[in-house]
Amino acid sequence: MTTDTQGRAVFLDRDGVLNNAAFPDKNPRSPRSLDEVTVLPGVAGALRALRAAGYRLIVATNQPDVLRGHISRKLVDDINERLLALLPLDAIEVCFHDEDDDCDCRKPKPGMLMRAAQQHNLSLARSYMVGDRWRDIEAGRRAGCRTVLVGSGYGEKLPHEPEARAADLAGAARWILADQK
Repeated sequence: MTTDTQGRAVFLDRDGVLNNAAFPDKNPRSPRSLDEVTVLPGVAGALRALRAAGYRLIVATNQPDVLRGHISRKLVDDINERLLALLPLDAIEVCFHDEDDDCDCRKPKPGMLMRAAQQHNLSLARSYMVGDRWRDIEAGRRAGCRTVLVGSGYGEKLPHEPEARAADLAGAARWILADQK
């Protein structure tokens, strides 16, 4: 149920949307050190515009490389702290599970978005999910958000088309601001 007192949010994937994603083997992956973290061009301005329009800005990121032993939980926390210090973000939700864990939070499941919506009194129907992969778009769709795919989607097959596509977060923000309800 949506009420007028519920806020709205833009949920954001982290790697490839806010900061660079590394491509050592032609597949996108999270940074493996703080030195690899670079905020993408236009991100800060796009977030400020969304914030000025009244959106809460919440990151929802899968980080299975912790469980896989490729990076430490401390590094994920350090990267998130850096992004919180650099960007006007309200919260960062993280799923550390892997494919076989069958949790409700690993995108494409909507658990992270649903929990954040409850914690922050948000209307999912008035919110958006912005991501660079099919998992992000599907999580947003399943949560009841409108969705925006940034970039090419890495050639992955999309189970459902997003409401919009944009080259980057700046383009996604322009679309959201024109589309807002």
